Amino acid sequence: MPLGPWRKKNKSARESSHLVDNEEVGGHAGGGAAKSAVNGGGLPPPPASLRPKLVFHTQLAHGSPTGRIEGFTNVKELYGKIAEAFTISPPEILFCTLNTHKIDMEKLLGGQIGLEDFIFAHIKGLKKEVEVFKSEDALGLTITDNGAGYAFIKRIKEGSVMDEVKVISVGDHIECINGRNIVGTRHYEVARMLKELPRDKPFTLKLVEPMKAFEMLEPRSKGAKPASENKIGTGRGTLRLRSKGPATVEEVPTEFEEKAVKKVDDLLESYMGIRDTELAATMVEVGRDKKNPDEFAMALDEALGDFAFPDEFVFDVWGAIGDAKQGRF
Repeated sequence: MPLGPWRKKNKSARESSHLVDNEEVGGHAGGGAAKSAVNGGGLPPPPASLRPKLVFHTQLAHGSPTGRIEGFTNVKELYGKIAEAFTISPPEILFCTLNTHKIDMEKLLGGQIGLEDFIFAHIKGLKKEVEVFKSEDALGLTITDNGAGYAFIKRIKEGSVMDEVKVISVGDHIECINGRNIVGTRHYEVARMLKELPRDKPFTLKLVEPMKAFEMLEPRSKGAKPASENKIGTGRGTLRLRSKGPATVEEVPTEFEEKAVKKVDDLLESYMGIRDTELAATMVEVGRDKKNPDEFAMALDEALGDFAFPDEFVFDVWGAIGDAKQGRF
């Protein structure tokens, strides 16, 4: 079945996703987007009685005693367990980082946690309202989300419109745009809303920054370093969190998987206006044994029915997975 006609079946969804093509915003940190794919061997997830009982250590990033959490299978459940450990409300948690208390976007908790990783939870701090004049079409933001309804700033491009607004920082949660509450809005919808704001007019953002301890106060960060420096997990295995279905314990990602996921995540930002490491990992998992782009495209539709991708994006993802297999990165 040719790729072009296959994509036309999802025209209405594709038109919606095309609204955020090439916007400099995107992201996800643990992911409500992707439908659960079966395990790599084509087998369903193991029954609950056979799932491993794993214990992780956690602290609040601004300072706290160490807590122990277990029994979660997705990001929302993880936040619930952390909140229970520290007697706070789950909505107070903005996002989590692995093995550092700093607001380090390269250590953001995504779809995988190393079995020896230490989890730091960043909770709500100072609220602020900012007026921004949109002098350019692109704002210079990369936006991700926490997998539980909060979109926040992952990167600020140097010299961009947002870079000129010094009170806006990496890690800030975007709560409202022009008075409209966007809590619970998907990251690609936030990207679309920001892109559609009229040029040469002001708009307002209500933001919530992560709570910081005194020793964490430092010059404003532009965001993540090149993702090639990022390694997922520190243990000898990882817990793979899925938006639907149970978590599974897997081997540490191979060099192929790390490079392929990085490249696909870059393509998601370029084409779709989002960044989503879980979605990228699922696409790599779906595509690794497919024989041609049409077969890959059909498999994507089955696994990720909530999304519709441009044809050229599917071809590029297919090529990226092939390049990773051949070690051409």
